[in-house]
Amino acid sequence: MVETIAFTEPRIRGIRPPLSGRTYYKDSGFQGLQVAVFPSGSKVFYLVRRTSGRPTRHRLGTSEQLSVIQARAAAAAIAGKIAIGENPQTDRRRLREEPTLEKLHQHWMLYANSHKKATSAKEDKRLFERLCSELAKRRLGTIRKTDIQALHADIGLNNGPYAANRLLALLRSMFNQAMEIGYRGDNPAKGVKMFKEESRDRFLQIGELEAFFGALEQEPQIFKDYFLMLLLTGARKSNVLMMRWDAVDLTTGCWRIAENKSGSVVMVPLVGPAVELLLARKEASNGSPWVFPGHKVGAHLTEPDKAWARIRTAAKLEDLRIHDLRRSLGSWMAGQNTSLTIIGKVLGHKTPQATAVYARLSMDPQRLAMENATSAMLLAGKQTKQLTIDVKTTEVIGEDDE
Repeated sequence: MVETIAFTEPRIRGIRPPLSGRTYYKDSGFQGLQVAVFPSGSKVFYLVRRTSGRPTRHRLGTSEQLSVIQARAAAAAIAGKIAIGENPQTDRRRLREEPTLEKLHQHWMLYANSHKKATSAKEDKRLFERLCSELAKRRLGTIRKTDIQALHADIGLNNGPYAANRLLALLRSMFNQAMEIGYRGDNPAKGVKMFKEESRDRFLQIGELEAFFGALEQEPQIFKDYFLMLLLTGARKSNVLMMRWDAVDLTTGCWRIAENKSGSVVMVPLVGPAVELLLARKEASNGSPWVFPGHKVGAHLTEPDKAWARIRTAAKLEDLRIHDLRRSLGSWMAGQNTSLTIIGKVLGHKTPQATAVYARLSMDPQRLAMENATSAMLLAGKQTKQLTIDVKTTEVIGEDDE
């Protein structure tokens, strides 16, 4: 016989555990709500309802996890599902058998390795392993939109908006393929708003170049040559790391990049200093197919980050990133009044929008020419009150005030 009592917090706490087995108590305040009391003192709430023609206990949680009010609310939620023909135990069983996010990522990598470029697939793997460890072991059905939002916000705060947005885009794509491994729920990454990304325009300024080259001189030859090649070609980090001798023509001074980020082949002109650098490396390459060989036989250089950290510290350029060397070539070309079309071709941009960041710099020579012309016009008109700008104070002053 199961005793019926009015569930309250004091009464639940006051129930003494049995010496053996378990005892059950019914709640007079909610039909079917019971608490099981074990010899250990543990107390577990259950909802007893008929499902598929027979009485079934649906576990709600322990008295430490749920208050009486929360237990009644949980019981009401399950009772509502049963009333419309659902079976919570079947749902719970399906959830236990559901794949984890880690399993989904393994499935995604099979797709990425066969449909994406090697560098892009490798980045997908790196992003997930570095930033998604908290959710990796979770069943897909337990991951909510709020979980993705919280992860996105945390990565944005600690790793920056770019990393957060790239992971969010990866998770969206992964969940779009989750049905292929048995997931039937919604995509929790859908609808999560990405951070606004500001276009970065950092590049090596004229007053920083001497310190930068001085820091390079302190590095082993392979790192010195690697970072110089980045600066002299404007190529991406991964492309220079995987630079092969069979893609370089030192006679015509041309380098063929077959796997560019834009998905098209890019022909990179090699300027004189770049050719000289490559000639020296070719002489000392010892037959390696890679321009920048790694420590392992047959492998290329993979991680220049520690060397870059030393260079930044020595040059006192802590905010400079490796990718800023690529941007430096584009910026200095823009400063020489090179058209944005030519800059885009040199850097292998697929769209004009990718080159738009250099538009401001390409106006500097035009601005200088306009300043010279307007000064000449003012002088010809015998204007005695020409305006100049004091850059330090940003106050407009007249010649009579100087």
